[in-house]
Amino acid sequence: MAGPEIRFESVRRRFGAVTAVEAIDLTVTAGGFFALVGESGSGKSTLLRCVNRLDEGAARDGAVTIAGEDVAALPAPALRRRIGYVFQSIGLFPHMTVAQNVTIGRRVRGETLDEAQVAALLDQVGLPAGFAGRMPRELSGGQQQRVGLARALAIEPEILLLDEPFAALDPVTRDALGKTVRALHDARGLTTILVTHDMAEALLLADRVVVLAQGRIVADAAPADLAAGRAGAEAEALVAVPREQARRIAELGQ
Repeated sequence: MAGPEIRFESVRRRFGAVTAVEAIDLTVTAGGFFALVGESGSGKSTLLRCVNRLDEGAARDGAVTIAGEDVAALPAPALRRRIGYVFQSIGLFPHMTVAQNVTIGRRVRGETLDEAQVAALLDQVGLPAGFAGRMPRELSGGQQQRVGLARALAIEPEILLLDEPFAALDPVTRDALGKTVRALHDARGLTTILVTHDMAEALLLADRVVVLAQGRIVADAAPADLAAGRAGAEAEALVAVPREQARRIAELGQ
């Protein structure tokens, strides 16, 4: 089964005098993998956090719905049990083992996962079962982020929100983890939203790419249309960077 549809209807978010998101209308299709791309300050992380109501400090207008339900009308704990959230700073509890970090969401709900279930989750994100007893300080950055992903998946979410999850990783680890996320999205039938400033990453992972600038949508297109320059000037400026890099790399081998 596919994850639920997410709809943003005239969504506006303000922090004091600053408008972070301005009149956003967007439908993330059920089971879709959408990427939100834009420069720093474009509003992409604020828009993402509207889904799980982590934007509580903002003045809010408009509605965000999941399968037709307004998230503002749902109890926050119940809402967040449906949503896996992975962010750049990872946020593992340093005093807990990998297994304890992975299962924390389920334990808060009064549920337990046995060793085999933890091992299966670690295997899904590319980590050996033997990592279950390690502490976060014993892991590399990429391994910690894989634990963060396993923790998000452990609650069996319908929706996966990814807020710059690969930004601090080296290119090889970043590429490998991106492929892992895409494979898990497909296998679990999730609805996924990825926030990234890396257009190449968005083009390679997402079904659809939404480009934000100054809190507004300036492009909403399939990766092929963006890569071909058919999504407008603002989007083309972002696509031009990886395209030019690829050209220069190709010239080095000539």
